[in-house]
Amino acid sequence: MRGFIIQSNMDKLLAALFIVLLFFIPILMKTTPVEPEKKNVAMEDPCAIYITVEGVDKPLPLEEYVMGVVAGEMPIDFHDEALRAQAIAARTYALRTTDGGKKPIEATVSAQVYKTAAERKERWGKKFKQNEKKLRDIVASTEGKTIVHGDEMITAMFFSTSNGKTETAQNYSGNPIPYLQSVESPGEEVVAAEVERHIEMPIKEWNEALGSDWKADRFKSLQLVRNQTGRVQKVVSTDFEMSGREMREALGLASTDFNIAYDITNELVLITTKGYGHGVGMSQYGAEAFAQKGWAAENILTYYYSGTVIKKFEVDESECLKSPTLANNSK
Repeated sequence: MRGFIIQSNMDKLLAALFIVLLFFIPILMKTTPVEPEKKNVAMEDPCAIYITVEGVDKPLPLEEYVMGVVAGEMPIDFHDEALRAQAIAARTYALRTTDGGKKPIEATVSAQVYKTAAERKERWGKKFKQNEKKLRDIVASTEGKTIVHGDEMITAMFFSTSNGKTETAQNYSGNPIPYLQSVESPGEEVVAAEVERHIEMPIKEWNEALGSDWKADRFKSLQLVRNQTGRVQKVVSTDFEMSGREMREALGLASTDFNIAYDITNELVLITTKGYGHGVGMSQYGAEAFAQKGWAAENILTYYYSGTVIKKFEVDESECLKSPTLANNSK
């Protein structure tokens, strides 16, 4: 009888241990997962294009980079076709500037503004998921598309707001580029919050910026020599001459379409500017104005970049297997 009791207790103990094990084994399995083997995407596809952005930890797949540029360069609530135009321009600019991913690119207005996913989340807050999906869909719908003139991708310059016309490359840099000509850009004053800006600058600040000593008499002889787009090509006064572009940069003006007056009583330089940016290539608010009128992205781009076509770039596989990736538009 005693032996039976001991055996019965032993059976109960084993049963209890079995139940405990059944409970813990799934937990142990969940808390110690087997990590899948990490794969190197670049190694799997040596012809994939990656963009190295200065200040960003690791190279980015081309289309991910384009997403960050569209987010950095254009309001997400712009019309889809304006955003598509920006995506194609950004991709083209990146491929040309980096030589198909071989060279790094800056993340500022000196090249293209790039916003990381973390920066986009901070900017959009609660709308991050919604905006991110919209952005990803927009970029995906343009995947691989670039702007081509002849057999080459163009330098797809763009800017914020025009004065009603875009600027020529000749006027801006002195170099004539066939696809960067002046075109009309109507309707921007309707879609842009601010086209005209006004500045009151103390004469001391003016002189410090220009490294000169202006008095009232010099303002009396001031001449603003304008080009065919209405922008100031040259500023001339007594013992003074400077290009409109140089003056814009020295004074931090919004554009080279400016007027200058001097308030003798208050010793203030009164400056009025129209537009924002260098004025060359695609106007972003102009693209929005055209998109709202029903223009497709391709039409917007071929309008602002004269004599161009939209073409999907191809990777030269024989070259990229030997060296860094190379985009080739000649095929």
